[in-house]
Amino acid sequence: MELTGAQILARSLIEQGADIVFGYPGGQAINIFDALCEYADELRVILPSHEQGGTHAADGYARVSGKCGVMIATSGPGATNLVTGIANAYMDSIPLVCITGNVPRSLIGRDSFQEVDICGVTLPITKHNFLVGDVRELARTVREAFTIAVSGRPGPVLIDIPKDITAEACAYVPAGRYEPRITPAPNAAGIQKAAEILAQGERPLIFCGGGVVGAGASELLRAFAERRGIPVTASLMGLTALPARHPLMLGMLGMHGTPVSNYAAGECDVLLAIGARFSDRVAGDRSCFAPNAKLVHLDIDASEFDKNVVCDLNVSGDAKELIALLDAAAPPVGEYGAWLEELSRFRASHPMPEEKEPGRANPRGIVRAAAEFAGEDAIVVTDVGQHQMWTAEYYPFVKPRSLITSGGLGAMGFGMGAAVGAKTAAPDRPVLLFTGDGCIHMDAAELATAVTENLPFVTVLMNNGVLGMVRQWQSIFFGGRYSCTTLYRNTDYLKLVEAFGGLGFRADTMEEVRAALKEAFASNRVCLIDCHIDPDEKVFPMIPAGKSGKDIIYGE
Repeated sequence: MELTGAQILARSLIEQGADIVFGYPGGQAINIFDALCEYADELRVILPSHEQGGTHAADGYARVSGKCGVMIATSGPGATNLVTGIANAYMDSIPLVCITGNVPRSLIGRDSFQEVDICGVTLPITKHNFLVGDVRELARTVREAFTIAVSGRPGPVLIDIPKDITAEACAYVPAGRYEPRITPAPNAAGIQKAAEILAQGERPLIFCGGGVVGAGASELLRAFAERRGIPVTASLMGLTALPARHPLMLGMLGMHGTPVSNYAAGECDVLLAIGARFSDRVAGDRSCFAPNAKLVHLDIDASEFDKNVVCDLNVSGDAKELIALLDAAAPPVGEYGAWLEELSRFRASHPMPEEKEPGRANPRGIVRAAAEFAGEDAIVVTDVGQHQMWTAEYYPFVKPRSLITSGGLGAMGFGMGAAVGAKTAAPDRPVLLFTGDGCIHMDAAELATAVTENLPFVTVLMNNGVLGMVRQWQSIFFGGRYSCTTLYRNTDYLKLVEAFGGLGFRADTMEEVRAALKEAFASNRVCLIDCHIDPDEKVFPMIPAGKSGKDIIYGE
């Protein structure tokens, strides 16, 4: 059959399994959005308030659903507004296909109205990008983009389509849905060597990253750890691989990790890292990270090997296959009772900080109360800052893929769009967003998207009147010189959310927090709870940047 390029794009998206796309129209993408009308029964289009919010929504959708997210925008500013969202997906290994309209081919390179070389702009933050030069190549390009996005280490792919190509017609031949390219099997000798190193250890530790969650290998990891009695710590992205209250789960590792996780990393004799990349937030002082351990790194991306921390053994492969093969090769039961008892004693003597005024609205109490009312099936989304770390430290995660957060890029303004995407992917599950009053000024407009699209979720705003994480650093390391971190905003958040069509609540005490949470989750509407907390609350423990676990600050 003969179709226009815009129709071919729509048909190709459906062919590749997309049933929901996020998109914002414009002049150079107008043919695309016109064609999307024809396929409205098969392809739902969600209109964000801003292209960046739409890209974060596609990201959140991908994280929750396990599918490839799709965002469509126009040229120029529409395209450049995608950049932060694309970079965020790239850093966190999230499969996205971003599609931009461009000026007609005859105008490319002439500084035409709303022309930007978006392929050049996004080259460092995409797995691949395409500038389509022939309508006959469009369907193949879409198929290739989906395949690249989901194969190996997932990530974003961009397709830039000149406007005249969306109007041209050619024959369209349907094809099947993408199949991820097969990841080469792990090296058998490497797996055997990893098993031998593990068998020699008396104080082993598993360090899991987001690659375990993304690969759907959480259950395999849990079974592997349980069969051997090996304790587990996690990066921020890997937190949901094991339930937070699992007896072997030590919590997050690194700058704001739990004391026992950082102690375990310092004292272990074997550290088995799976699907993690040893970022600076985990290995601050790389020269003395896990100083007493043999390091074994299992990851799908060989470019991560020895990039940040030099390891004794590196084995490349898919996390599921790596864990399954190692499980078969390694001894089934370990004699680690003394090691586990040592960690248990350390955890008891070095607990996480608690509130000094438990009756007042406080971050740790808010996180725990929100978890109680949201329930075990909830999807938790965060923006970036202190509230993000309090959530990571205190939220009792139960299920994989239940924490949606900007890990690598740390993008303020991620949360609201990501919550829209999460609720789109799982309409029957509660969605809970933790944000701060700095972040919400960057992305509050996506409340309108949530109301318009009937995507109810509960936003818990930790309102301290400051940019909390930067202010914390200013307090500890810059002599309390609070340059540009006191916000002086007069925003009435209750009126704001109500103006968008949602419900607002204010809470100054924990009793008010609990009452607001109860009503918000029962309402099935877009809700925001404005929780006023002390601006001097800090995230502890804390390892200063570039330091090791020996330099940990437990509190003031």
